[in-house]
Amino acid sequence: MYFDIAMPLTLFATTTIAVLAFEKVEKKLKKAFEEKEFQVKDAILLVAMITATVSVMAFIPQMAIIILFLLAYSLLFFIFTYIFSDFKKALAKLVSEAFFAVSFLIATTSLFTLFPVNTLVAYGAAALYCLCGFSFIAAIYEEDRLHKGERWYLAAMPSTLFVLLYVFFNRTPLWFPYLQNVYGLIFAVLIVLYLGSLFTWKTSLVFAGLLTVADIVLVLVTGSMVSAATHVSGLRLPILVILPTLPQVVTEEGALFMSLGLGDFFFAGLLALQAYKKFGKNFAFLSSAAMASSFFIYEMFILNFGVRVFPGTLMIITGWTPVALLKYLKDRKVAKMGVEKL
Repeated sequence: MYFDIAMPLTLFATTTIAVLAFEKVEKKLKKAFEEKEFQVKDAILLVAMITATVSVMAFIPQMAIIILFLLAYSLLFFIFTYIFSDFKKALAKLVSEAFFAVSFLIATTSLFTLFPVNTLVAYGAAALYCLCGFSFIAAIYEEDRLHKGERWYLAAMPSTLFVLLYVFFNRTPLWFPYLQNVYGLIFAVLIVLYLGSLFTWKTSLVFAGLLTVADIVLVLVTGSMVSAATHVSGLRLPILVILPTLPQVVTEEGALFMSLGLGDFFFAGLLALQAYKKFGKNFAFLSSAAMASSFFIYEMFILNFGVRVFPGTLMIITGWTPVALLKYLKDRKVAKMGVEKL
């Protein structure tokens, strides 16, 4: 019997990290969004937009998709970093020095290891050396910086590094599968934190229910999700996390890899985040474990019965719903007993 623990553990780790990070950034994000929250109509509109986008994705030129995703990801990086860039001068200087070191290391290493294979790497190395110079200037500027507040130049560094790595190195072993998966998981956590603070318990339930139905239709009925994934999979954008099975499953076609979209990671993270906001951190971890366990069971079914595609949202929400319902009923019963005693 085939089974896999790599993707379920990754799903659990990602949702857990999102919950732990939300504890640290919740107040800051609420302040940045001015305490705004999604209404039910906003959740419905978001599901409609996702459905429409997936349905037409296969007909959009690949270059347009690349530009769209690079713009969206770089803006997400910039905005998120900018919001939290008002930290102490010593830390800002350390961040600048870290980007200097990372950019220099990647540029220099790539010239010695990847240049004979791909001449485009030389341009990428040159661009990374420019980022080194920018980071060096930022570190010097921090020494004499007097005013406080957000720093646009710090916010620009992660976005620039991401774009340069993708544009110049996406066809090298440096990018796939390592950096592609790393960036995919980073973006999954950032999206959960960025949008999760806007959702309430009610809007999350509406969103999760509608998105699960939409996902089932798009995957099993119309096949639009499969067509969209096929259309963009060769672009090596960090919209899919692709992992080898653990333990390794080998077929006639070779070692088997499992993939899960960022939307599914966001879906699981949102449910875990709402569980945290509604019932506390311990239950959030329990719900994350339940979602990972449900995903494990479904994935075992997929591996042993040759199913090629299956709605990820259904695999996730099947684990979350029972524990959330039991928790809700238990708390309601406890509250009722307390009222009766009074």
